[in-house]
Amino acid sequence: MLVVFLGNPGSEYKFTRHNFGFIAAERMKILGSAKWIDKFHGKFSTVDFSGRRHCFLKPETFMNLSGKSVQAAKSFFKLAESEIIVVHDDIETGFGSVVLKEGGGFSGHNGLKSIANSIGSGNFRRLRLGIGRPVKGDVASFVLGRFTPEETAFIPAVVETAEEKLLEILKS
Repeated sequence: MLVVFLGNPGSEYKFTRHNFGFIAAERMKILGSAKWIDKFHGKFSTVDFSGRRHCFLKPETFMNLSGKSVQAAKSFFKLAESEIIVVHDDIETGFGSVVLKEGGGFSGHNGLKSIANSIGSGNFRRLRLGIGRPVKGDVASFVLGRFTPEETAFIPAVVETAEEKLLEILKS
């Protein structure tokens, strides 16, 4: 299984809504002892639990080119699309919601589009971390904006829920 956490590299993006995938990777307990190395155009690690080795990837190609990184790992490990889980921010889901979805559309998410285009299919699982929609203003500014103090306080609970859902999949 390959778990991909989406975000943008660089300190200017570190605490933005679009980096919710990276934030989750940094805060999940199962990845606390992970040793990240430069591989597949990103940061890569493996963690053993439940008697199996699981692979984790944080593409460093910037969001809109995430597929380059995912394709490299998919090819190396000879994975099917069903063996890929992408953890990402989602504007179609209310803030704080965590939704598991198999396949489907991309809701304007360029990271997901890049992955589907690069691997030739959108039939991978997604763990959607809700950021909600902007009340006013454009979507790009909203997703590249920082979390509010109220949202920041709730991030640990969202990450905990995401980790529980991820573990259910990885243990099955």
